[in-house]
Amino acid sequence: MTSTPPQATRKPVTATYHGVDLVDSWDWLKDPQDPNTIAHLEAENAYTETVTADQQPLRDAIFAEIKSHTVETDMSVPSRINDWWYFTRTSEGAQYGVHCRVPVEGDSWEPPQIQPGVVLAGEQVLLDGNVEAEKVAFFSLGAMTVSPDGTLLAYLVDETGDERFTLRLRDLTTGEQLPDEIPGLSYGVAFDPAGERVFYMEPDASWRPYKLKSHRIGTPVSDDVLLHEEADPQMWSGFGLSPDKTKLLFELGNSEVTETHIMDLTDPAASLQLLISRDERSLHDVLPVGDRYLITHNRAADGTALPNNEVAIVDAGDIGNRAAWQTVFAHSPTVKLDGVGVTRQYLFAAVRAETTPRMWVVPLEGLGTAAQADAVEPGFAEELYSAFPVGQHYDSPYIRLAYTSWITPAQILDYDPVSNASTLRRATEVPGYDPEQYLVERWWAPAESTDRRVAIPLTVIRHKDIEWDGNNPALIHGYGSYEASMDPGFGPSRLSLLDRGVVFVVAHVRGGGELGRAWYENGKKLAKKNSFTDFVDATRFVAASGWVHPDRIAAMGGSAGGLLMGGVLNLAPELYRVCLAQVPFVDALTSILDPDLPLTALEWEEWGNPIEEKSVFDYMLEYTPYHNVAATNYPAVAAVTSLHDTRVLYVEPAKWVQELRATVTSDQSTPLAEGGSPIVLKTEMEGGHGGASGRYRAWEDRAWDYAFILTALNAQDPIYQ
Repeated sequence: MTSTPPQATRKPVTATYHGVDLVDSWDWLKDPQDPNTIAHLEAENAYTETVTADQQPLRDAIFAEIKSHTVETDMSVPSRINDWWYFTRTSEGAQYGVHCRVPVEGDSWEPPQIQPGVVLAGEQVLLDGNVEAEKVAFFSLGAMTVSPDGTLLAYLVDETGDERFTLRLRDLTTGEQLPDEIPGLSYGVAFDPAGERVFYMEPDASWRPYKLKSHRIGTPVSDDVLLHEEADPQMWSGFGLSPDKTKLLFELGNSEVTETHIMDLTDPAASLQLLISRDERSLHDVLPVGDRYLITHNRAADGTALPNNEVAIVDAGDIGNRAAWQTVFAHSPTVKLDGVGVTRQYLFAAVRAETTPRMWVVPLEGLGTAAQADAVEPGFAEELYSAFPVGQHYDSPYIRLAYTSWITPAQILDYDPVSNASTLRRATEVPGYDPEQYLVERWWAPAESTDRRVAIPLTVIRHKDIEWDGNNPALIHGYGSYEASMDPGFGPSRLSLLDRGVVFVVAHVRGGGELGRAWYENGKKLAKKNSFTDFVDATRFVAASGWVHPDRIAAMGGSAGGLLMGGVLNLAPELYRVCLAQVPFVDALTSILDPDLPLTALEWEEWGNPIEEKSVFDYMLEYTPYHNVAATNYPAVAAVTSLHDTRVLYVEPAKWVQELRATVTSDQSTPLAEGGSPIVLKTEMEGGHGGASGRYRAWEDRAWDYAFILTALNAQDPIYQ
């Protein structure tokens, strides 16, 4: 390699906590306004471009493969809202979707047939993302909603990538923008039933949504009404509407406790009313159904924990009387109840069983009584799949389902609870793809590092013609935080790996939600190290399976999964040839010690509070990647980040890369394709947590990631066509 990696100036800063000095040599990189910071990031990008230049043909090939497996001119399945069918069109060459609608004819619930390039009678464009993005370097649509009478559009746009949105309003009868515009908002927007007020959330300086406000359309923003301001920095706020759109539900909470308020939107003078206090110390979700409430909750009346949740129903006036709550779905140690929704006649529940999301359906009549009918679960042929309700309309005779698996492209189904049958509304077309060429298996790896009685679920995806010869490359992907599950889902870009003989493994480590609440709790706070050891144990299991060459294993994870990557490399760097860490949370301790940083106080419920508790500080210091890099051989590392990311600040991977280069003993000078282990940082200067905006830019990013991995694994050429 002829290029020299950028070396940031060491400017040590020492902070003392619990009698321990933390020395940070590159703390100064945290200031994005410092020209030296920007110059350093640009130098890193230039270095990365130089040392990976030989991968450009492979990137081009992968991009072309993704493109070839995508119908670029396409449309979504129309969803009915009141008197209109709403849908999205995409066109070849366009980065963003075009949001459209057509009138409902004859009160039909059968969606109209949308054809590529064919404009329907009465079709109206509500919002063209390509037009909106023309004047900005970054564009993301945070939310959009139409007033009940169909005449106004409210939408949130992010034009920097920092996930702070501007609320805009458009008159759909004239196409004109209204002067009402409110910048600096969080996610969430809704109209009242009269279409006269719009509700929104404001974030505080640490990006925590904490103020719920209402804006009367056509009045000065300075007159907006503050409905609630949350002072507790550990409580996140959000809102939604009841299924019949007559009530606003306002929820505050974190990963351990929730509080819910309600407001009658049919009464302009109404205010928020408390339904369930945070003092109950429960996690819950409340859904109004007529004059009753459906409550998904995790604590019995006597205080007994129900970690996988229970669903109850109660008359609205008796919600404060726990004895009046009637059980709809009892707690199960093996099935997680994630939440419920309703139509006028049916309840549908999102549940998780055997690691995957499914749906139960039961009539509302007799709910919570001896007359309650048995729940019905729509059945599917595959073992590992995702099936969950989406975009449900209260009056629809159908329950709309999204279905996908690791090898089945996304489908939209309308499930009829009367006939217990589903109508396929759309199956995503993937040109040149034959699902019969690929196999999915579930393996279980013993957690040898902690307790071999614990079995770690692994999803293994491969081409059917791969030989069991111990010579194949593998990519192991993980996350393992926030009770987030890595659910089955099809991605056309994954075919570029599978067709090159890569065995793609998803390690469902502790800290995720795949096996219920206990699986999550055994991978958070003072049990966080289980996530790292699970991934290492999974890797060793895969390496010994006979399918994979032990020297051709890659690791990949993003955000909190990037923390996983950093922790794993410090534990067992010898297991991996290459690691891709996407927006990695690799200096968790320093970030969580700073309450002024975005989301820090909220993160204490996930990791513990190292400011107040020495045991948490000591534990986090033991695993935080940035503070534990070892003087030994590490694999090749690509850290990918974004300058405007508010969730994981760019400074974490920037510092980590400096620490890695200065400490590890591996060969960083030999090119990756020749067996070297370079360490590179790639920063998207105009992007946020999800990278650059636009689908083609996203494909380019994925091609870059996979080219780096495939080059390290010596798997550049397709084997299966």
